[in-house]
Amino acid sequence: MFRAIICLFILLPAVASAQVTATLVADQIHVTSDNQLIAKGNVEALYDGTRLSAARITYDQSSDRLIISGPLFLTDANGDIVTADRASLDPKLENGILRGARIVLDQQLQLAAHRIDRQNGRLSRLSYTTVTSCAVCGSHAPLWDIRATQVIHDQDERQLYFENATLRVRGMPIFWLPYMRLPDPTLSRATGFLIPRLRNTNQLGNGIAFPYFITLGKHRDLTLTPYLSSETRTLEARYRQAFLSGDISINGAISEDTIHDGTRSYLFANGRFRFADEYQLSFGLQTTSDAGYLRDYSYNGSDRLESHITLTRVREESLFQSQITYFESLRENEIDTALPPIVGRVSYDKITPISDESQLKYGVSADIAIRTNTTTAASERDVGRVGAYASFQHRHVFHNGIETTFDAGITGNGFAINDDPIYEPILSTAVPHLGLTFRWPHSRQGKSGHRDLLTPTLAFAWSKTLGDTPPNEDSTRSALDTGNLFDVSRYPGDDQTESGLRAAIGLDWTRHWADGTQTNFQIGRVLRQDDALGFTQSSGLQGQHSDWLITGQLIMNDALQITGRVLLDDDLDFTLATGRMNWAWDGFSLSNAYIWQAADSAENRDIDVSEWRFGMTTQVNDAWRVTLDGRYDLATREPDRAGLGINWQNECVNVDFSLSRRFTSSTNVNASTNYGLGISLTGFSSGRTSSQAHTRCAP
Repeated sequence: MFRAIICLFILLPAVASAQVTATLVADQIHVTSDNQLIAKGNVEALYDGTRLSAARITYDQSSDRLIISGPLFLTDANGDIVTADRASLDPKLENGILRGARIVLDQQLQLAAHRIDRQNGRLSRLSYTTVTSCAVCGSHAPLWDIRATQVIHDQDERQLYFENATLRVRGMPIFWLPYMRLPDPTLSRATGFLIPRLRNTNQLGNGIAFPYFITLGKHRDLTLTPYLSSETRTLEARYRQAFLSGDISINGAISEDTIHDGTRSYLFANGRFRFADEYQLSFGLQTTSDAGYLRDYSYNGSDRLESHITLTRVREESLFQSQITYFESLRENEIDTALPPIVGRVSYDKITPISDESQLKYGVSADIAIRTNTTTAASERDVGRVGAYASFQHRHVFHNGIETTFDAGITGNGFAINDDPIYEPILSTAVPHLGLTFRWPHSRQGKSGHRDLLTPTLAFAWSKTLGDTPPNEDSTRSALDTGNLFDVSRYPGDDQTESGLRAAIGLDWTRHWADGTQTNFQIGRVLRQDDALGFTQSSGLQGQHSDWLITGQLIMNDALQITGRVLLDDDLDFTLATGRMNWAWDGFSLSNAYIWQAADSAENRDIDVSEWRFGMTTQVNDAWRVTLDGRYDLATREPDRAGLGINWQNECVNVDFSLSRRFTSSTNVNASTNYGLGISLTGFSSGRTSSQAHTRCAP
């Protein structure tokens, strides 16, 4: 036995003389008297990325054909696999006939046929074909398959065309179609129907949604989804387009149903673009016909809609931001025109280094708040503000490790007020401030390999508001937290500023354990010379002494994360308590969140808030995944919402079931229960993931 490498033809009649038609490798090769070349034993033929393996190949020079005896195995340049009992092909392996053949596309979709006719290296015409992506075990019927009189595979268009096709489940016919077109698994986008989904709600009844995907070129697409049930006729739509500098997405729906009189609709759109000189533009549009539409159809759970357009530029030493926003409230106790609905802001901030330890910060800003309500003076007030600030900051570290930061600056604002007789039309304020912060970090290496970092902090601040008292539009909600404990002012906006002499004390302790675990603990509070005005009771900032702020965090190898924050007054009564836990381990993840907040009429909260949220996902095995989520109101001892999701998938089927229940109701939205079911046959332009379970054939 020996192996030989031989060129079947050096020249083709119609092409350049240097082109090689095919290369043949075999254990035995001989030429007969009638000019037939016969190769036997471990035969391989190669041409232009296509490889053919067979038991025997006979080349007939007179007919310019390869007669192949199987079992044969052919892999083309795209990675598609063809097996057959016997075949007759041209030397380029592009045209010919294969009998008892099977094609495997993208290592997942199998097409078995009595005969395959290959044409021009592009079309494969399969006669009496069975198509499936399921594992085929002996003579047992696969979980599903499609039987067709003829299937044409267009390799260039990456499409499969079926004639006289029947879908079968475990060998039982389910439905029949005279013609059908499906994308092959290598195609990511193709015009056609997507996976239908069954829906059931107690308000809309049983229904079905069957989306139709339309490609509009390489960078655009449109999805239209009719949703039909006994209670609604709905058309949903999604449009997407990608540009060189950004992208846009538009979602919407229009409905006629028995829940609400007249036509119902919603429209959401968003986009983001990048421009020259580092500018970024983003926009968002949210609108709906009525307050309950989004929740009735489970499109969105927001109770306020926000439409905006934003232009920003972020650089190492400067920040430019501009945004105008329109708010639309879906809450039953809010009036859109009194929010205010239109809010705009533009600002520019700049940092100029003076030395290694000093810098100058300055900036300008302007904002507006426009109302259209005419019920009361306060609810129709329009306010505009223009302001500027400048501050000098110097940071120094002493030899003993004490770090000091000195801050001195001034902020000036001018206000224009319309439609409110309580305030003068033009107001102005000036707020000078001084700040001095001391930090003294201490580190220690433990014998067990852990490292401790202990940082006591003491911050002094003084400021005074000079001039008029403007209406408070942007600082109505404040809360003491780790982000503002040592700030000069703990108001989030510009309309109000803390005044007088005050100090903030705090202690931060962090430990890094040898095994990667990290713990953190922080405690602090604010002390003032005078009572604080303008803060709500539940903010933790009222009075000369604020509440105690206590936070803690535990991180264990990124698998377990626990964080908590509480506000305690001097009587050790809680003002606020929040906690969050996330745990992920070996296919299981669990998240929990809890909040308790005291009642506060100043924040339109008449009763205590006590709420628990949870979510869980578990990968039971390679095939099953279960998700749970819910929200429970501990104050009223009633559930708010709950959800269940079950997913089962193997190499050829993906089944997704969902159940959700909203227990609460209002004048705008009723309590509802929703069911969803989707079944998809993988292998047709749907891809696969490594987590999919594969059916194993019994021995």
